[in-house]
Amino acid sequence: MLINQQLHVRQLLTADKSQALVNYELVWQAMKTFTQTRDETTVDQCWLLEHPEIFTLGRAGAEEHLLDTGSIPVLRIDRGGQVTFHGPGQIMMYTLIDLKRRKLTVRGMVNALEESVIQLLSQYDLPAYSDKRAPGVYIDGCKIAALGLRISRGCSYHGLCFNYDFDSAPFERINPCGFAELQVTQLSEQLRHLPHKKTLVDQLVTCFSEKLAYSEITYDYSLWSG
Repeated sequence: MLINQQLHVRQLLTADKSQALVNYELVWQAMKTFTQTRDETTVDQCWLLEHPEIFTLGRAGAEEHLLDTGSIPVLRIDRGGQVTFHGPGQIMMYTLIDLKRRKLTVRGMVNALEESVIQLLSQYDLPAYSDKRAPGVYIDGCKIAALGLRISRGCSYHGLCFNYDFDSAPFERINPCGFAELQVTQLSEQLRHLPHKKTLVDQLVTCFSEKLAYSEITYDYSLWSG
């Protein structure tokens, strides 16, 4: 099997929330290490997990968009974009992809992530769409998925944040993605019957794999170990 057709998925979401919540900074450092040490034989990876509450500010993010962070920590990181919030009930999908090997542009990667979520939501009869002016996925003007990438050595890390079922109140403490009027939504607000988280994640991975033409998917369900 060609390496370009292989994707390794670390599925770190568990039924036990205390196990599912992985420290943001630890994951960020692990993504950087993976990207800095990978070579042409390294299989692309996709990490799925949740974080404790945190605000993250992109490289060019303006602190004026932090309105009242309270006790929630703020971390400036190396992805693109402005400020956003991560917390329990948001599904993080980190995509560690060799774009150069796949002959994929940054715009192409962004499109693949957005289209994966749009395809996923269409399975629940939800009319989602993207906006070239503000990357992400929207339903009726409200953002249900945000994304931000970092490209290093021709490879991507960071990725996608999908609003599944969470406390959205912290978004009132910031201008999400740098837009004062931007509203967020989540799957639990859009559906009467919320699908099981694992079911949804499996569907999301399938959509993403199809977009990038991966045909050999391997899974790792072990707990976070760095």
